[in-house]
Amino acid sequence: MAVPKKRHSHSRTNKRRSEWRRKIDKPGLVECPQCRELKMPHRACLNCGYYKGQKVM
Repeated sequence: MAVPKKRHSHSRTNKRRSEWRRKIDKPGLVECPQCRELKMPHRACLNCGYYKGQKVM
């Protein structure tokens, strides 16, 4: 297993740890092909109830 040669400073470690939150703040929304409303990707549309061209709700 690889072991770091030098120790990282506290500030460098904290900078690395803080970056993950930027990636998850805003969910990527996509347009529903049926009703053109914004929805979460890979989820059924809450407005019209379609998912992958089929009515599921």
